[in-house]
Amino acid sequence: MEHRAPPPPDDVIVQVNAAAVAAVDERSSTSQIEEVGDDDVKFVVGADGGGGLTRRTFSESYRMRHRNPLEFTPWQVALLGYQSLGVVYGDIGTSPLYTFSSFTLPDPSKDDLLGILSLILWTLTLVSLVKYVFIVLHADDHGEGGTFALYSLLRQHVNFTGKTMPVPVTRLASDANLKFHSKKSSLQPRMLKFLEGSVIAQAVITYLVLIGTCMVMGDGALTPSISVLSAVQGIQSRSSRITQGHVILLCVIILVFLFLYQRYGTNKVSFTFSPIMLVWFMLIASIGLYNMIKYYPPVLKAISPHYIYLFFAKNKTAGWEQLGTVVLCITGAEAMFADLGHFNKKSIQMAYSCLVYPSLILAYAGQAAFLIKNPSKLSTTFYSSIPEPLFWPVFIVATLSAIVASQALISASFSIIKQSIALGCFPRVTMKHTSKKYEGQVYSPEINYFLMIACILITVGFKGGPEIGQAYGVAVIWVMLITTHLITVVMVIIWQTNIALAGSFYVVYTVIEGLFTISLLYKIAQGGWVPFAITAFFLIITLSWTYGRSKKNEYETDNLMDRQEFIRTVTMSNRVPGICIFCTDLMNGIPPIVRHYVQHMGCLRELMVFVTVRYLPVTSVLPEERFLFDRLEPFGVYRCIVQYGYMDNQNMEDDEYVVSIIAALKEIAQNANEVAMMDSALANGSTFVFGRVILKMGVKHNCFKRFIINNLYRFLQKNFRSNLSSLKIAPSKTLQIGIQYEI
Repeated sequence: MEHRAPPPPDDVIVQVNAAAVAAVDERSSTSQIEEVGDDDVKFVVGADGGGGLTRRTFSESYRMRHRNPLEFTPWQVALLGYQSLGVVYGDIGTSPLYTFSSFTLPDPSKDDLLGILSLILWTLTLVSLVKYVFIVLHADDHGEGGTFALYSLLRQHVNFTGKTMPVPVTRLASDANLKFHSKKSSLQPRMLKFLEGSVIAQAVITYLVLIGTCMVMGDGALTPSISVLSAVQGIQSRSSRITQGHVILLCVIILVFLFLYQRYGTNKVSFTFSPIMLVWFMLIASIGLYNMIKYYPPVLKAISPHYIYLFFAKNKTAGWEQLGTVVLCITGAEAMFADLGHFNKKSIQMAYSCLVYPSLILAYAGQAAFLIKNPSKLSTTFYSSIPEPLFWPVFIVATLSAIVASQALISASFSIIKQSIALGCFPRVTMKHTSKKYEGQVYSPEINYFLMIACILITVGFKGGPEIGQAYGVAVIWVMLITTHLITVVMVIIWQTNIALAGSFYVVYTVIEGLFTISLLYKIAQGGWVPFAITAFFLIITLSWTYGRSKKNEYETDNLMDRQEFIRTVTMSNRVPGICIFCTDLMNGIPPIVRHYVQHMGCLRELMVFVTVRYLPVTSVLPEERFLFDRLEPFGVYRCIVQYGYMDNQNMEDDEYVVSIIAALKEIAQNANEVAMMDSALANGSTFVFGRVILKMGVKHNCFKRFIINNLYRFLQKNFRSNLSSLKIAPSKTLQIGIQYEI
């Protein structure tokens, strides 16, 4: 939680008009473009910065975030669906590589295999198709999907109080007027009143989001390991001299190259992703159909649920232990929602319903038909079921598809960390934008190398055994279970779905995913502990960071300079020409760092602005909504709040900040003298002042809290990037003041 003083009245903070801040996002194509034309070609007015016309194709324009929703023709939706193959479906598309082979039945009968196939068919249908494609995809936040989008959507409709909250909560009355802020309904469901009145319920939802986010990081570490390993293991069938050790070594080499290549960005290889996945789906579908016809044509009778009953009736405890393995067939289903911002609902629904889902059904049915005649091949199902002439082509495409699947989860991990930093619940790491056209393509070297080391350790540590699949299943099902809880709250509060329908959804999917979760519990000791360990690692960082920040803001709020002290300090200090911008986390009040600054500098600039960068739980803030201003006492002192959405980028440099702030301040100037003072201050240069705060917790607090602040939080402060790193400010224009807060 980040404690903040109450915001000033609505009539004090004013929002400047669009003309005043035209320079803010001058270089941002998402906010300065106006489109004319239709079909596959768009003409962009002013996108080149010179007011000319720039030709942009549909494949480029669909990724841009627009003020109004775009209407796509059926052909354009089909094109988006094709492009989504290489981004969204790499993970779930490669699940036939390892799903059947992860089962460990000693001597499976025909009924056993039909029962497993029935479980796979129904799980694919109910979870990936019905839940994600037709329900969850509609819970987007102005086109953005994922766990954070769900949380953002709830924050826009529910007044979170901020108490006991690990994620900073700030709110102004003007937030509801933002373009990308959802509008509340006049109806007030009972659950909304309950949620707004219960800080415990708000904290539970927030912690669920954080746990789900950290679980996705575990997913990002496990996906490359299991995908690449499952693809490469097929080479063992070519020669008895190729051992498991050789397979592990080859996997490690591929993983190292995969992670080293990340710094070039997915844009460098993205044009190859969709064709690879299209060939992959065509191959597994045709091979599956061939195996069905050759080995057991009536295999699709497994659609009857009574085969599930027969499976558990025969295998009892052993069958129950195998239930969790079924989860592997839906790994990557959450990617359809997480990557929604790159495409749109119709394209993802079309691609999955018309190509991905049928291909997976045929692939699994073909593998089951093959195993009915060759039950001893269960551990090597995928490659054993491939016709001999197709082995090497399939091996090459499978390896490439595994890399595509890995790439999708690695890129998602970078995006998740970026959103976490934006919401103030993760320390700053290096974030590099690898594409000038697509804002969502980011790269973090620290996260990249952590995932690389984790992947290598998992691959070498488990030696390619079935434990990786068990660990992977645990990560996947926990993310899905958390999504079920969040989407139910969205259905009741935002969609205002009939309580009986929402309750039925919650019960059905909680039971299904709960049974999978319980079945996987016994596998925690066999490898299922890995995603929990990765989750715990990131959760410790998140909670330590947010707790330290909350204590820092509590101290600053309790030690603010009062109004009279500040006026007296400014009046008695020498005023020198220029602009001084104090960067602070507080939206109200004068931070104690100013007292420290005046004591050591002995003078103040003629124009002072207290600037707070504020991230809102919305996808984007338009340029004309970027700044909020407040005039303070005495003359020449102002407050500025710079607002961003969690998908926005801080793309302004120091001069742009100063010029745009002065342009906006002139809009609220009361007379010509005030405008002249601003022009004079701008001509005499500017300085950005930052506080480098060191927290020290005293002995009056318990040892656990002292350990978090004095050790964990201080370690994160020293070893992660400072707030200076996120702003493009020349070192010659910055002044950093160190101060220790004893709390």
